[in-house]
Amino acid sequence: MIKAGIIGATGYAGEEIVRILINHPEVEIVWYGSQSYVDKAYADVFPNMFQIVDEKCLGEDMPKLAETADVIFTATPQGLCSNLVNEEILNKVKIIDLSADFRIKDVNRYEKWYGIRHGSPEFLEEAVYGLCEINREAVAKARLIANPGCYPTCSTLSIYPLVKEGYIDPNSIIIDAKSGTSGAGRGAKVANLYCEVNESIKAYGVTTHRHTPEIEDQLSYACGREVLINFTPHLVPMNRGILITAYANLTRRCTYEEVKAVYDKYYNHEKFVRVLDKDVTPQTRCVAGSNYVDVNFKLDERTNRVIMMGAMDNLVKGAAGQAVQNMNIMFGLKEDLGLNMIPMIL
Repeated sequence: MIKAGIIGATGYAGEEIVRILINHPEVEIVWYGSQSYVDKAYADVFPNMFQIVDEKCLGEDMPKLAETADVIFTATPQGLCSNLVNEEILNKVKIIDLSADFRIKDVNRYEKWYGIRHGSPEFLEEAVYGLCEINREAVAKARLIANPGCYPTCSTLSIYPLVKEGYIDPNSIIIDAKSGTSGAGRGAKVANLYCEVNESIKAYGVTTHRHTPEIEDQLSYACGREVLINFTPHLVPMNRGILITAYANLTRRCTYEEVKAVYDKYYNHEKFVRVLDKDVTPQTRCVAGSNYVDVNFKLDERTNRVIMMGAMDNLVKGAAGQAVQNMNIMFGLKEDLGLNMIPMIL
């Protein structure tokens, strides 16, 4: 059995890791880490875990956890993991970090966008960006995974094939994204109160959202040159889910069949990326509670543009599910082990 520890187990993403791993046949959770609920019963924090999890919350002692666990999931705010990890710990345990600490290779770029000092820039080059469908071989050899952000996962998987194959001008990409309120985390914030978000929708982080450089980096790697995009996220009054609609100029006239063949080339053998049938648009309700990403596209012959669409659950494929998928790859397990949750359509 793989012994797993979770630092940040009392956040939304952390609880989702617990929910998934409890049903994983090859994993035992040995540490429910939390900063705010030390010594409190985990089932008191999340009553849905009553008579399922009997353990109490422990602290964030990564050196002690590294003596016990085979893998550590850090579902924590930016800055914590980079200040805890060191060579001694990485020699003992694999780490899957759900924060942004190791996603951006340029430390100056990270510090500019996140406004904090990076605690261990010496590990940036080594860390593997854990977008499984694109970096599977590197993930299998890694000891430190930068688990991708939710918006970047949905955006990149929806756009990647056409960027990689040169079908679109990457510097013409505009991404309109929408997320449920769980994407903002479990911390108490006035802007996320029920009365603030119900019956409303708003754009936020316009031109400044921290996931922008992460998306740009991944698309830049895909086409081999620097990419700049417009990315605008919106907060919508639902618990979970992400929907992205991206627009780009085509580099040439092409047919539906040609573009569909490109998507099939990359995703035909991917379990968790579903390319929908013609004219079927992705919906968040069709992926909720699952590790699936539904993608599709529409050609606009009038403007010679393509509209690329994607939907996924921000807490599963956008966080916890992808982290478990990375763990399965790292330990040589079947990639979908513990992740065969059917989407909850209601």
